[in-house]
Amino acid sequence: MRISARADYAVRAVLELAVRQDECPVKAEDVAAAQDIPHKFLEGILGELRRGGVVESRRGGGGGYRLAREAAAITVADVIRAVDGPIVSVRGERPTGLVYTGTAGPLLPLWVALRANVRRILEGVTIADLAADALPAPVRELAAEPAAWENP
Repeated sequence: MRISARADYAVRAVLELAVRQDECPVKAEDVAAAQDIPHKFLEGILGELRRGGVVESRRGGGGGYRLAREAAAITVADVIRAVDGPIVSVRGERPTGLVYTGTAGPLLPLWVALRANVRRILEGVTIADLAADALPAPVRELAAEPAAWENP
């Protein structure tokens, strides 16, 4: 599984908006500068996040972006789905839409289990968790395993 630059930038942008939620709407330029994201690329991402119901925008001099709902109600999975679509796909298809026969038969439950595991993590972490630097215990435990930091 790969996290695209688009998804990484989207999570970072939403996190930046979350920590500034008490301020007036935040301009895209300010988010881009704070997170070192190319401004033009971020504009497209913010548009997708708006269409996905993650952020809202306001035009004009006092305009900008803010979260569409509380940070505790937005998961990392919500953000990734808004910009990249399904969390796990195989050849661009959802695992449940695949059919394998013969010796490849065991692949289907493997892909479904992979999707379930990834979803469990990404749906279990909210933007509020990230903003508070308070990852849920199961995520912290996984990240604390030395093997998690190795690249085989």
